[in-house]
Amino acid sequence: MNTMHTKKSQHVPMDLALFHRIDINLYPLFIAIYEQNSISKAAQILFITQSAASHALQRLRQLLNDDLFVRSGSKMRATPFAEQIYPAVKHALIAIQNISQQKNSFDPQQIQHLKIAVHDEIEPIIFPKLVQHFQSLNIGIQFISIRLDRKTLASDLAVQQIDFAFDLEQNFGEKIQFQRLFEDQFVVCSHMHEMNTEIYLSAMHLGVSSRRTGLLLEDIYLNQKQLSREILLRCQHYSTALQILEQIPNSILTIPQSILNNLNISDALKIYESPIELPKISLGIYWHLNMKENLRHRFLVKEISKIFA
Repeated sequence: MNTMHTKKSQHVPMDLALFHRIDINLYPLFIAIYEQNSISKAAQILFITQSAASHALQRLRQLLNDDLFVRSGSKMRATPFAEQIYPAVKHALIAIQNISQQKNSFDPQQIQHLKIAVHDEIEPIIFPKLVQHFQSLNIGIQFISIRLDRKTLASDLAVQQIDFAFDLEQNFGEKIQFQRLFEDQFVVCSHMHEMNTEIYLSAMHLGVSSRRTGLLLEDIYLNQKQLSREILLRCQHYSTALQILEQIPNSILTIPQSILNNLNISDALKIYESPIELPKISLGIYWHLNMKENLRHRFLVKEISKIFA
């Protein structure tokens, strides 16, 4: 099908005289507004002011003789004509981008910022290492940490609202790529002087999750073994759980080892291997499939992989 399309395109006459009045810079704005349903968000992505985006949209409307987008509440809705041309415009821009990348050498010093979505608990594990590594390369990158939202992760990556997301390995759809960086394991924290399966299952537990509802990751594994435990308290941060652990001596906290390593813990606290076998946790980076040929992206993936090798 691609071959037929190429052959057909070769027979379409090109009127080169038309190109003197075509401003190609208007079309990335068209794509951004179409995908974000918002002029202000499109302006943020393109690093221009909202006023500049509005003026550019007006020029494109005049050029194409169509409104392209109409306001509906707080969103900009595409007109039928805009919906019709969107696939062709995006395909053309990607083709131009690929041609440019094939011939242009990439200078890492061109990287100005790196936007990463990450959970609060993982941020202390990731960011100090990122900053240290890129400083050692003498690359002056501005690092931007954004709170991870799994509901919008795929769309945020698609429109390059974020460069990468750091999270547990899971499925976000066929267009979202994952690369494992390291494995983690659960350990058990308590003031108890011994730990075994019986003690673990009969004790009161402190649970940690950023989600409002749903089973904790550990409980999903326990349920698969037809086991259960009683959760005394469910909070959002492991640092909070460790403080409460001090107040309830007979309670237990199950926590990933890497997160525990980055927290202040009491000398009286004892750390045990989990008496019940729990699967290891895979953590890594996510990005959108469309970025695979992007030289900036390839460089960043390569360097981030080195950090956790």
